[in-house]
Amino acid sequence: MVKTDLNKGYVTQIIGPVLDIEFPGGSLPPIYSAIEITLDDGTSTIVEVQQLLGDNKVRAVSMRATEGLKRGVEAVDLGTPISVPVGTPTLGRIFNVIGEPVDEQGDVSSEETLPIHRDAPAFTELETKPSIFETGIKVVDLLAPYRRGGKIGLFGGAGVGKTVLIMELINNIAKAHGGVSVFGGVGERTREGNDLYEEMKESGVINESNFPESKVALVYGQMNEPPGARMRAKKTK
Repeated sequence: MVKTDLNKGYVTQIIGPVLDIEFPGGSLPPIYSAIEITLDDGTSTIVEVQQLLGDNKVRAVSMRATEGLKRGVEAVDLGTPISVPVGTPTLGRIFNVIGEPVDEQGDVSSEETLPIHRDAPAFTELETKPSIFETGIKVVDLLAPYRRGGKIGLFGGAGVGKTVLIMELINNIAKAHGGVSVFGGVGERTREGNDLYEEMKESGVINESNFPESKVALVYGQMNEPPGARMRAKKTK
């Protein structure tokens, strides 16, 4: 994210993950804008504008825990929505809601970023003819085929094979369609997220020796993270 020196304010109220920020100059950031708040220890927190309150104030939701924040601390409008890295360098890596790698494998070298809030594709760019998405899993394609471009829900208890099915889909998408997948874990237990990551490495979906050859990128907003992070993790994906 690129900082702009155009718009600075300060925190006036903190209620859990929700913050009120005042911009004395009267230039309020638009809805969904990212605001960076730097703490005394040098760490920073990203918050997202959700509401314009009037009186030069906005209400924002924090993407991280608000412990350590206090009234009066400076807030800098970044001038854009939360933006995350995209492209081949993201393959095989795990990211948090603001696009930071959290897998202890170093920084991501992607020079291209995109905002998490973007317009949907124009209708003229969409395929209107219904078609079946071939997963390569015979029982799925025969008994419960997936519609291309649609959504599907997989419901089941623990240990019934949901993760196995997801990894099989990722493999088949890569081999049969020449594509890659993005996995978003929203509200998952930390243990489950780690288990999935290890299983993906064992199956070859993630290639630790050469990340660009991996077939998936992962975005986690786990259950121990603030509501804002879980709310926006699906957008980051």
